[in-house]
Order: sequence, then structure tokens, then C-alpha cells
Amino acid sequence: MSSRRTPTVSARMLTVLTAAAALVLGCWSPAIAGAAPGSSPDTPAGIADTGRWLTDAEGRVLITSGVNMVAKRPPYAPDALGFGDDDAGFLADNGFDSVRLGVIWKAIEPQPGIYDDAYLARIKGTVETLARHGISSLIDMHQDLANERFQGEGMPDWAVLDDKIPAVPKLGFTFNQFTMPALLTTYDNFLDNRPGPGGVGVQDRFAAAWAHTAGFFRGTPGVMGYDLFNEPWPGSSYPACLLGVCRSANERLTDLHHRVARAIRTQDPNTTLFYEPFSLSNTGLPPNPGTAGDPNEALSFHDYCTLAALGSGSAGSAGSPGTVCNPFDSAVFANAEAHSRATGSGLLLTEFGATDDESVLASIVDRAAQNRVGWQYWAYCGCDDPTTQDLAGQALVLDPAKPPTGDNVRWSKVRTLAVPHPRLIAGTPESYGFDRASSTLRVRYSTARADGRGSFGAGSMTTVAMPQIEYPTGYTVNVIGAEVVSAPNSPVLQVRSAAGAQRVTLVATPA
Repeated sequence: MSSRRTPTVSARMLTVLTAAAALVLGCWSPAIAGAAPGSSPDTPAGIADTGRWLTDAEGRVLITSGVNMVAKRPPYAPDALGFGDDDAGFLADNGFDSVRLGVIWKAIEPQPGIYDDAYLARIKGTVETLARHGISSLIDMHQDLANERFQGEGMPDWAVLDDKIPAVPKLGFTFNQFTMPALLTTYDNFLDNRPGPGGVGVQDRFAAAWAHTAGFFRGTPGVMGYDLFNEPWPGSSYPACLLGVCRSANERLTDLHHRVARAIRTQDPNTTLFYEPFSLSNTGLPPNPGTAGDPNEALSFHDYCTLAALGSGSAGSAGSPGTVCNPFDSAVFANAEAHSRATGSGLLLTEFGATDDESVLASIVDRAAQNRVGWQYWAYCGCDDPTTQDLAGQALVLDPAKPPTGDNVRWSKVRTLAVPHPRLIAGTPESYGFDRASSTLRVRYSTARADGRGSFGAGSMTTVAMPQIEYPTGYTVNVIGAEVVSAPNSPVLQVRSAAGAQRVTLVATPA
């Protein structure tokens, strides 16, 4: 479910961040001109899981803010929709530094064991375009409702094992996954790795397609990770999962993650693997999958405001102004943190939004900051999405085939999302947040390394996204424990740690 647009039957059931130390160190510095230019940095290299954090090759903590871009109609490629260099520039100009970039299994493997490298080359071209603007790509194997037969997208037609059950009733997204026996059977057979064409398990085919894809992208600059399978569904076990009795289904999902991880590692030994829980966790149910069984892995989780959607009668608008997300929404972050503590996996909120309700968007962005978790908004565009109820409502840019300017941009929504935030931290974040009323950013971090192996020394660089849309007349920075080295009013603020600093605090306000 990449766009949570219509409340589901299950949703109705469920929906019941110190001055004294600085004086000692002598490290208080106002914003000054420095050596670093005010341009977007290179995409961070070597993204890895370091406990609950994502880190770059230097060990700095990565806090990303980004968007989703998934082409769900043939030929399943963003460039076919017009997504290109101007869109990447638009994202970078507004402080976005990652894109969860969808690929579709049906396009990768149109026939069993036959892979379309021309399709993968198109996706790679988009990765390279984004990387030129300092934007990382999370390669997302996307699906919703499995296949077009069920009013969705994802699996190749030949991989649909529905036991020849009629695909009825066709009630659209997301109702079909609760009410359509053929779809539930397809998910059951996929999770069970039932033999398909050539007597090969359909899940084995999926893992092999992932291995081929990972081999194609191995070493490509700008790839931050692989999202193994978007919003898996427990098939006919979903009623038991709603009641918290989901062990068998979770075990099958864990087997899927392990099988895909092993296949990927035959071709790419390093890129971070992102695994997802069943999409029932989007509304607050505990995510209880096992991990991908890999040393370099992270939980990809989603958060949608179900009660707010119910209150408005449309998930596209997801509530009236001033509404907050459902009572289970805060549990989404708490559950993710608990999962990370139990498994050591990193965390990334890879979907939320799909709405024009800016109060809902602000609440989740601000909650992510409180929880020190990066995020990726759904979605960059509506783009004829077959699994949404509000194509325009979910979009930042209405039509990527046109320039991202003027009326083609939802500017108010962009400002709600394009908040200043730390991007790469030479240390461990303790707290950060943006006060929307005063346009004040506060950041505090320890210079201790996230992996626990000592601290960052003097001269270590931290970068902070400072979108001009929030600071049109510029900004002023006061920092303790470091000095500003970027040019005045740079869209990417850079600070350099001072000798002996154990903690850095930063406050940015409008000029």
C-alpha cells in the first residue's frame, strides 16, 4: 500500500532535544563565511547500519529527508513520466536528499529467468541523475495488491499463483486485500514459496530477480540501500494477525527476507538491506518480523494516519486542519524503536503522507525529529497511481513532465515538509527539532561515534540542510563546540568540530 488513501475495514477495527561548557572550551561562534561553498554536498557513500542509526563511510549519522518516486504503470520507469534533472534539482533546492525509487518485478523479469537490463538501465539513469544533485536512492522493490489482475502492480503475470480463483470482488485499494480470496491465495502461495513455472518456487524466482538487480546496481554511486519488498501482506492469515496471533505468518515473512538477503549477497556484499513488516503495522500494530539475517540491515517502516482519514471520509485529505493522527500513530515510532533495541537494526520511515492535510504532515515530520529518525514522504507525484484515491492530494509536484515551478508545485505542502534538519552528524544525535512558529532550528549532538568506538576529533564536519523556502532572507547561526565554515546563508550549513568538544549545540534563526 504505498498510498494510504481510503480507510480500510481493519483500520476501523484497530482505530479503537551547554553554554557553561562552551565558555570553558571557548567554542561559541556566530555564523561566518568560510571555506566551504554553499552547494549541495556529494551523496554520502558507504551507508551502513550502525545499531539504530544509519551512518556514512566516515561513521557520521545520516538523517535523511526525502520522497518516494514510483512509476506504477508500464513501462514502470520514472523517466517515462518526465521525472528528470529539473525534478532532482527541485528536490535538492528544497533540502530533500533521498528518493525511495521504485522498481517493479514485472518489468525486471517479464518472463521466468529472463531479465530486462534495458529497464534496469533506465532506473540506473535516474539514480545517476539524482546523485548529481547530492540525492541518494533507496531501490524499492514495489508492489501493491500484487498485480494488475487485482487492481495493483508488482508481480509478473506468470508469478501470480491464485489457484484460478476469480479475482472478485474488485473493490480497489486497500479493500481487495481484505476481501478478495484470489489475492489472499496469491500472497499465501508467495509466502509459502509454492512452485511456479519450471517447477521453481515463486519466491526463489523473486530472490533471483533481486540478485540480478543487486548485481546490476552494485557499486553505483548514490545507492543507499535495497528495500526488499514493499508492504508485504500476510494473505489469509491477516485476521489472526489483527488479533496479534501472527507467528506463523511472521516466520514465513522472515524466511522471505532471509532468502532474498542471501541471494543479494551473492552479487552485492555491502549495500544496506531494508526489510519491512506486514503493512498492518502502519496503523500501530507491533512490527514483529524477524530481520533479514544480515549484519548490514535496517527496518523500513511506514506511518499513516488512519483515524484522521476516517474523520474526513477521505484518506486523500486525511483529516481536517488541526487534527492529529490516530491514537495508535505514536505507537508506530515506539514499536520501531522497540524492534531496533531487540534486533540492533537501523531505522528509516520510508512512507507517510499521501495527503494535503498539512497538520498531519507536520505532526509526523515533527514526531520523526523527536524520535531522531529520517523519513521519505509519499509521494513526489500522483502520476496515475492505481492504488490511491487522491492522485493530486498525495503530490508535491502535479506533473513531473512539466517544470517544477508555479502552479505545478504544491508550495504550501513543500514548506511543511522542507524543514531544516541535520543531515550528516559527526557524532551521535541527542536531539534536534524545528520550531515552525519562530523558524528556529535547534540541534544537539555528542561527538561520540555512533558505533561506540571513541569520538570524532577536531575538524570533523557536520552538515545541516537549510532550505531557502524556510529562510528566504537568510539565517543566523549560534554554535557551541564547533565553528561554521560554510558561506553565509548556504543551503547546506557546514560546521567543524572544535578541539576538545564533547558536545555541539546549534541554534539557527531567521536573519
